[in-house]
Amino acid sequence: MADAQQSTQQAQSTQQATSQDAVLSKTTLFAHGSIGVPLAVMGYPLAIWIPAHYAGGLGLSLAMVGTILMLARFTDVLTDPLMGEISDRWRTRFGRRKPWLLLGMPIMMLGVYKLFMPPPDVGVGYLLVYLTLFFLGSTMIALPHRAWGAELSPDYHQRSRVTASREFFVLAGLILAALVPMLVEVTADGSGSVAQVFSIIWQDAVGAFTGDLANKVVVNRSTLTGPVLAGLAWTILLVLPVCVFLVLAFVKEPPPAAKDSVPLREGLRHLWKNGPMRRVLIIALLVVFGEAFRNAVSLFFIRDIIGIPTIGAAYFFYFVAGIGAIPFWLWLGRKIGKHRAFMCTLLVISAVSFANLFLSYGDYLAFFLLFIVKGFCFGGLQFLPVAMLADVVDVDTARSGGRRAGTYFAILGLTEKLAVALGTGFSLNLVGLLGFDPSGGIAASTEIGVLSLRLVYCCGPIVFFGAAMFFVWSYPLTPARHARLRARIDRRSARQQ
Repeated sequence: MADAQQSTQQAQSTQQATSQDAVLSKTTLFAHGSIGVPLAVMGYPLAIWIPAHYAGGLGLSLAMVGTILMLARFTDVLTDPLMGEISDRWRTRFGRRKPWLLLGMPIMMLGVYKLFMPPPDVGVGYLLVYLTLFFLGSTMIALPHRAWGAELSPDYHQRSRVTASREFFVLAGLILAALVPMLVEVTADGSGSVAQVFSIIWQDAVGAFTGDLANKVVVNRSTLTGPVLAGLAWTILLVLPVCVFLVLAFVKEPPPAAKDSVPLREGLRHLWKNGPMRRVLIIALLVVFGEAFRNAVSLFFIRDIIGIPTIGAAYFFYFVAGIGAIPFWLWLGRKIGKHRAFMCTLLVISAVSFANLFLSYGDYLAFFLLFIVKGFCFGGLQFLPVAMLADVVDVDTARSGGRRAGTYFAILGLTEKLAVALGTGFSLNLVGLLGFDPSGGIAASTEIGVLSLRLVYCCGPIVFFGAAMFFVWSYPLTPARHARLRARIDRRSARQQ
């Protein structure tokens, strides 16, 4: 017993020393996290606006769009593990991760331009080709960037700061992404001056809580998906190069360790034996599937079931609540552990989803209140699982001696992307095949189609989040266990020097 207590005390002392030595500067945190802005602006329209535009505006069937989104995502089965393995083994004078961000940028920009601003007569092949190009560029940027973040510090709480900084910029990007549709919506009736635009935004914000929205019957919002996507495309094309420059110029990659890589077969064996890794993957699969299942139809639910015309405004306040809540989730993760804080987010979002089931057309106040509560949980939902995975990588490092954050984040990224693909595809196919019409709304849809839309949005996440909670509750990698793990890694590093 005394030996165990002494070992724990030594691990805690090592963890405290590591924390003091590894405090990251705000410049490093902000520069590294900044690339979250364009990545978020890319992800928001893909989940919310792309299906509505190609299905409603360009005339493709909702089920077909869902199937194409799913098929294009399946290319990540090849590109994600390959990108992770290459970026782990890559050696250049500029580092392992940096060159891939620079190479991925033009690919991503071309994909955005073609996908977000398509000609009016596009077909299924066009959507599939440029979705695939878009996903390739995203993989080349996002995956090395996330692995790089896990390597900036070995400390449990410093990694939370890295992840929180990145997610802060992700949420800032989501606010920017929501601001663009909001400006398109409020200027659709011909409002010209800046003062008029912000006057209408203020009226809509107040009207959300009074049931008297300023633009309630002014324009047909279903016709605005094209201008919204064009605005988002130009935002990405302007912001992405700036953020890539910041992270390349102001963030250093850590020097290579004595043993940075392990043979592929040995690495796969260690990965399969990594129990916390398997658990994180199951949690991510269930949670991301549940969110994608809902997100694919959220525009239709908000617009057609609740009747809110300014969808951009709704998401603007949603993401503002999310970015404001990040300090709270950081604090809660320190107090009770990351996995228990994550459990809290799932419980609250499930309760909000269930409450939405009882809303009907015109329930603006109730919907906005629930939407803001869900937005408050969004920050925790985004960054806590990524912070958990950064700690899981240390289990592999302690066993194999290698540093393979790229491979681990590639597998997490692949899991998340497959979950998004399947959740989006199943959701849109289910609602579309049951008779919901994205162009005509409720009036042109079957009764069962409208009911399926309501159930998918409200009940779908509850089912999958409930399954995920089973695995979150008994998650084994606590702060105390991670401290002992880091002490073991530090002792091995000291022997190798």
